[in-house]
Amino acid sequence: MKFTIEKNLILENLNNVTKAISIKNVIPVLNGIKFELNDEGLYLTASDTDLTIKSFIARDKIKQVYANGSIVIQSKYINEIIRKLPDDTIDIEVIDGLKVMIKAKTSEFSLNCLKVEDYPQINLEYQKDPIIIKGNLFKTIIKQTVFAISTQESRPLLTGINFKLQGNIMEITATDSYRLAKKTINLNEFIKDEINITIPGNNISELDKIINDDEPVEMHIFSNKILFIYKNITFQSNLLSGTYPNTNNLIPDNFSIIFNTNYNDFYSAIDRASLLTQSKEKNIVKMETKNNELIISSYASEIGRTEETINIEKNEGENVGISFSAKYMMDALKTIDDTELVVLLNSEIKPIVIKSSKDETLVQLILPIKTY
Repeated sequence: MKFTIEKNLILENLNNVTKAISIKNVIPVLNGIKFELNDEGLYLTASDTDLTIKSFIARDKIKQVYANGSIVIQSKYINEIIRKLPDDTIDIEVIDGLKVMIKAKTSEFSLNCLKVEDYPQINLEYQKDPIIIKGNLFKTIIKQTVFAISTQESRPLLTGINFKLQGNIMEITATDSYRLAKKTINLNEFIKDEINITIPGNNISELDKIINDDEPVEMHIFSNKILFIYKNITFQSNLLSGTYPNTNNLIPDNFSIIFNTNYNDFYSAIDRASLLTQSKEKNIVKMETKNNELIISSYASEIGRTEETINIEKNEGENVGISFSAKYMMDALKTIDDTELVVLLNSEIKPIVIKSSKDETLVQLILPIKTY
């Protein structure tokens, strides 16, 4: 294998596939990136068996091809070497089957490589009729949900994002059992089969880093894995096994207390109130409605107390005081792109629901914290 390629082109593709390399890999060859150069172009593959990313560079984008071939190059070094080379054009050549020479005009590296025969065979399958979502919408879906996944391995299903599809309605849900984020989208096409899958949150976060525009994302769904295609990237992830909990009954259908408020006023007041409780594990802030005013307060016995009042437009329901995690609230608010918020409550022990005044497709739910 021998070819000449632009530095930025190879580096961009290496950065994408390296996202599949795990520090937990126990198979040495999986710490490498598989290079395959053939008449079509250059394929780069990285995998930890749970996540596989494959990138393709067409032959006409490679400056010069002298010989086809394949090799596995240690990912720990190849990215950094190419990133730090001073020239815009790089020569890569395999020597004696197990060494690779990486050259620029004034620099030269020789790296020991791994046998391509030892690299596991990874089967990338495709569906005839994939689900297609625009790239920017897909990024929005991830941004508005992934923060709510659990980090506790004791409930593995909650470390993923659930995608449920019926007809042309797709519901995307994430929860750690203390908060919940739910996004609903309408697809352009009616899907005959019902789908209910859970994708590991860490994996889908890596896909989010790759998507950078509105080019379509294809979803090829199977019983135990999902494959995404975006531009020249093929991204395959295993699915989490088991049935995701039914979260629909967690979101109340009716609310006795509803108020509208300015987004910036609400967010800023909670942000300031949280300053006194940041050292506390639960970071508790309290809000209390008094007709068309909302009082946001926090208290730390060793530091002091803060209280702030903002204007709201409230229905005729009773007043309520409710405590919650400021961090959870601010995480949820960051997903809303609007100047006006709708906050829906029932009592001090029932969930807090937050929505945009304009966008009904997103629901954020936070459980209150008892302070007595």
